Amino acid sequence: MTDSSLLNSELELQQQEELYQQMLLQTMGKLQTESPDSRLIRPQPGLCVKTFSEPGKQKVFINICQSTSVPPPPDLSREELVQLLQSEDPSGYRVPMSLGEPHAETDNNSQGCTAYDVVINQDFFQKSQKDPLFQQFVILVSVEGLENKYSLELNRDWKVLKNRKFLGSVSEQNIRTKSRPVIQELQPQETGPACVKRPECSLLVEPPTGHPEYLIAEIKLPGVVSGAFGPYGPN
Repeated sequence: MTDSSLLNSELELQQQEELYQQMLLQTMGKLQTESPDSRLIRPQPGLCVKTFSEPGKQKVFINICQSTSVPPPPDLSREELVQLLQSEDPSGYRVPMSLGEPHAETDNNSQGCTAYDVVINQDFFQKSQKDPLFQQFVILVSVEGLENKYSLELNRDWKVLKNRKFLGSVSEQNIRTKSRPVIQELQPQETGPACVKRPECSLLVEPPTGHPEYLIAEIKLPGVVSGAFGPYGPN
């Protein structure tokens, strides 16, 4: 005689596999129809900073631009900024920004130079123009951002140009839109008798942006401690 508990176990495994396949199809379908995680913007000129690359003293201009499409950083008072700059680890405060590719330009003396476009939130930029300390902070984080992204070493003895807000031509930039981990709660569909308890399921997509590399399905079964399927890589 066949053990009924063994049959029930095989049936549960089959149901779990069918449920996972259903969740996989639903999630991949939604991912394909979601809006892209980046879009083109045309920022407004803000201020132009002149500095030099090290070594070699090559002239570099930083166009700090403004846009409402870039999210603002957390609100920060002048006193908090002073404490932040004096702290041992100021990296805890992050300023969202878009760092453009380098482009060749010529200065007022028709000499070749390199320019970079940095875009920050418009309100935060306007705030920085009312306080020299905030302005220097914005320039500092822009310089450090360019150094980190392009492996540069820029001179800290910079100069803000008074009669120029931008060197070159303002061009569009591709910025990332704000995203968060894609976690979907899938409600069980009533396909069986009302008295039958259906599993509770959640599906986690990793990474949260771009093309998913794998999916993790967490399934809570009635009468079972816990279980998880994954990671499963999409084809």
